[in-house]
Parts: sequence; C-alpha cells; structure tokens
Amino acid sequence: MSLKSWKEIPIGGVIDKPGTAREYKTGTWRVMRPILHKEKCIDCMFCWLYCPDQAVVQEGGIMKGFDYEYCKGCGLCANVCPKQAIEMRPETEFLGEEG
Repeated sequence: MSLKSWKEIPIGGVIDKPGTAREYKTGTWRVMRPILHKEKCIDCMFCWLYCPDQAVVQEGGIMKGFDYEYCKGCGLCANVCPKQAIEMRPETEFLGEEG
C-alpha cells in the first residue's frame, strides 16, 4: 500500500490559522507534549493535516516542529504518524522550559 503525500490529498476543511484569532493561545493547559524524532519523519505531513489547531510547523512541505503556544496536546499528530516519529511526553517533564 502506498501512502499519499499531503499534496495529493483533496482539499478539505483545514484551518490555516490556529483558533479563531492569534490571541487565543491554547497551549497553556496542555498535559502532554508532542516531541518530533526528525530521524524517523518522512515529511508525509499527516500530522499537519490532522492537527485541529494547525500547531504543526511546516515549511515547504518539510516538518519543522510544533507551535507549543497553540498545541493542546491532543495526540492526533502522534496517532496518525505512519513512522511513529512523534512521541507524546508528559508536560511535567518540561517545567521551567520555554515553549
């Protein structure tokens, strides 16, 4: 079975701005944080496509990371990743860190 790239998936209901306005930062109540293991990532962009808050940062079809100000930690990105390149870690591991 061959997976389609993000460019081949028909246009749908993607919201290209997190939330209804940039001032609504929703990452402050996250309990799990997605961590990208870039060495496993194949840049299929399924994480970008499925993220309900567009918190996946991509540039030219290349996965760059996450916008933690908007990421709610729902784990959809990790669940749809065909290479298990995204790991969900408890937010408590990152106390005192930026982002």
